[in-house]
Amino acid sequence: MPNVLIIGCGKIGTAVGRVLSQQGHPVVGTARSPESLQRIAEAGFTPKALDLDRETPLKGLPTQGVQLFYFAPPPGGGDIDSRMRHVLANLLQTGLPSRIVYISTSGVYGDCQGEVVDETRTPNPQTARGKRRWDAEKALQIFAREHSVDVIILRVTGIYGPGRLPIQRVRDRQPVLRVDEARYTNRIHTSDLVSVCLAAMKKGKPGQVYNVCDGQESTMTDYFNAIADAYGIPRPPQVSLEEARKVMSPLMLTYVQESRRLSNRKMLEELGVSLLYPTLAEGIRSCIEAPAR
Repeated sequence: MPNVLIIGCGKIGTAVGRVLSQQGHPVVGTARSPESLQRIAEAGFTPKALDLDRETPLKGLPTQGVQLFYFAPPPGGGDIDSRMRHVLANLLQTGLPSRIVYISTSGVYGDCQGEVVDETRTPNPQTARGKRRWDAEKALQIFAREHSVDVIILRVTGIYGPGRLPIQRVRDRQPVLRVDEARYTNRIHTSDLVSVCLAAMKKGKPGQVYNVCDGQESTMTDYFNAIADAYGIPRPPQVSLEEARKVMSPLMLTYVQESRRLSNRKMLEELGVSLLYPTLAEGIRSCIEAPAR
């Protein structure tokens, strides 16, 4: 069976590696922090300390012919993912993987004013975060064409799950947009994201992009209200968009000002994924019942 390398092995990467290791695949997961490396070891596969910003970060890693999951975020600042470009240049020295699955973001589409968005829509990122991910996607696609490496890109929406709910934000009574002004947002449960990552490596068509979400139409306000109701916390106060621009953080504003409804049809049909949590109610219930890992 092919070796598996997971670059940027956080909680999602650790869950992916755990499944593959239990299936008998030799897996190496990379991370920077001692805590992450310990979590990888406890999951049953090989941890490897890695600083992607070093001059030769991949030296000594098994990259030739591996199935590579790239989950590392771009560095902060600017519109370019210099980290991705650096890693791709290093792969030319250490050996080309057979396939790469990359977690990008639905933010590359920008504000679609609530329209239904599938993978044929031309990206139009409007935040620096989205622009860096779009730069990484383009660099990967060029790399794939020039070096005959299979690349599958996952445009992932907001991730939630056990240990990943903004419960403290709700308790702190931080405001959300009024229901009548709230924009469409999209989500995916961590367990379903892990399944999608595994399916993309096994079944994803080379060069293809897949939207990753549960397909339920809802808003950020729906999300915070559902969390409050599930945990018996008062719902957060609601403000107008005009007032939100004065009281919300710049980062939060980037989330609430964009609106799009992602289609997950291609993901379901081509990757053959059966979602465990196709609705927010089911997903939040699982967060209450299951401990964070």
